[in-house]
Amino acid sequence: MSKRKMAVGAWGVVLATWFAIAPAATPYDHGSVQNGVAKAAVCFGCHGPNGNSSNPAWPTLAGQSAVYVAEQLRLFRSKVRDNPVMTALAAPLSDADIDDLAVYFAAQTPTGLEADPSYWQAGQLVYLRGDKTRAIPACIACHGPVGRGNLAGGYPALRAQQSVYTMKQLNDYAQGTRYSGATAANPASPNGYIMATIAKRLTPEDIRDLASYVQGLR
Repeated sequence: MSKRKMAVGAWGVVLATWFAIAPAATPYDHGSVQNGVAKAAVCFGCHGPNGNSSNPAWPTLAGQSAVYVAEQLRLFRSKVRDNPVMTALAAPLSDADIDDLAVYFAAQTPTGLEADPSYWQAGQLVYLRGDKTRAIPACIACHGPVGRGNLAGGYPALRAQQSVYTMKQLNDYAQGTRYSGATAANPASPNGYIMATIAKRLTPEDIRDLASYVQGLR
């Protein structure tokens, strides 16, 4: 069996295990967009009105999957994903708060910037086709044809995301610094495990090109 087939098989086992133990409930079951309006106000200072960030260092949350937002807020709350600002803000949140925030941001429409014309075409090739010679799967398989993500799989939306932020996250995955402490080498979610594996195979140019391409997706 080839190394590439072994790698794909390993991801399949991880994902199968995750779906077998993952709880059926999602933020959509209990969260309220209306309740999330007031709770999200504090988020606007960094993430912009309705979650459309104007600062390249901070992610756009508008239109992001509620499942993904809830997962990341819980990881911040438990300090598995550590950030001085987000860890402090997530610490007092209840599960109900997280569900309300998650469905609120999921209901917003992302705006954002356009792709850099110098790089987006190269990024499109990697996004749509991957690179079999380096065992890099196409991003479209998990994140969808226009970057809307995959709700059932918990894969995040990428459309309209700030390219600077996307580059940092891919580099953090590649360097093993996206998650902290004992979980850094073994990310808390199967999606994190997949991304840490794939990101190590990307060149700096791949990362730049992909980040430019997804910034222009709508």
